[in-house]
Amino acid sequence: MSDTESRNNFPIDEVIARLREAVRPLPRAAMFELAARGYDSLFEQIVACILSIRTKDEVSLPVAERLFAVARTPQQVAALSVAALADLIAASTFAEAKAPQIREIAALSLAEYGGGLPCDYEALTRLRGVGPKCANLALGIACAVPSISVDVHVHRIVNRWGYVQTNRPEQTMTALEGKLPQPYWIELNALLVPFGKHLCTGTRPRCSTCPIRQICAQVGVTNPR
Repeated sequence: MSDTESRNNFPIDEVIARLREAVRPLPRAAMFELAARGYDSLFEQIVACILSIRTKDEVSLPVAERLFAVARTPQQVAALSVAALADLIAASTFAEAKAPQIREIAALSLAEYGGGLPCDYEALTRLRGVGPKCANLALGIACAVPSISVDVHVHRIVNRWGYVQTNRPEQTMTALEGKLPQPYWIELNALLVPFGKHLCTGTRPRCSTCPIRQICAQVGVTNPR
């Protein structure tokens, strides 16, 4: 156990190892699955993350593939009308709002970055519709930049463990940056999204079969299975 883990009394190396085994048979989170299927450019990852906002992976994954079958580069996306783009992503929640955002990002990519996007957090979060979660997730997957992406699953689970004590995802990201070993920064989202969807669920988590039940503090858990 590292000095950091000793101070925090939480064996994060052991937890990560157990999580890897627990999620191995489960479907991957949409962004990581798309990367595995070859959609791993920064532009594709940013677009896919926008599509995933308020949309389940089971929907956002095929929506992203439907769009990318027609247009997957900034040039191809910018050539589409907003109406055509909205039609392609219609199954995604708030598609009519997301379509102009995605087209705007494609146009800006051409106008300011020569058809690409920079692997830079500040530049990405200046894009309309791109917040810290999407920026960090895309940076980690597409650019291999150590980044922590905190969604509802990550926020809930690390607080449930007692590993951090925060109220909002932004606070969780900052807290994790201060204590989570950097080699786990990108992987954390890949592990906790399927773990949170299938095992450590928001209500009635499956604590009886959880591989880290003896380590987890079960903060806020009142009705486990």
